[in-house]
Amino acid sequence: MALVKDILADKGHDVVTIERTASVTQAAQLMTERRIGALIVVHDEKVVGIISERDLLSRVLGARLDPEKTPVGAVMTWPIAWCRLETSLEECREVMTKMRIRHLPVVEAGKLAGIISSRDVLAFEITDNLRTIEYLHDYIQGKYR
Repeated sequence: MALVKDILADKGHDVVTIERTASVTQAAQLMTERRIGALIVVHDEKVVGIISERDLLSRVLGARLDPEKTPVGAVMTWPIAWCRLETSLEECREVMTKMRIRHLPVVEAGKLAGIISSRDVLAFEITDNLRTIEYLHDYIQGKYR
């Protein structure tokens, strides 16, 4: 069974964060620069929420708020779902589907250890399935005994 730590072994544990007092404009610029769909919101080095592209669209643009004057903390999602390094990818997929979210922070020993997205889970599962198919193909062809 594949676990979150398997994804992070390939992807890495880097997480892009933003202070809750930063402006929504700063968040959008950071997401654009880093080519990511969500930022973990922190205050005093503690996770206090998450802000995603969807939040920017619905809670800022949809509400006609001024992104320069709106702090991230006012439009972030909280409380947030999260997972651990030992959480199965199946469980992560179920949480993401049920909650209609695309990003899960990874928390271990009370500290932020990474972030995974639905795209990360899908890509890992596709690669894993292709390896299984290749193994079974080789087995059927008699390459393994």
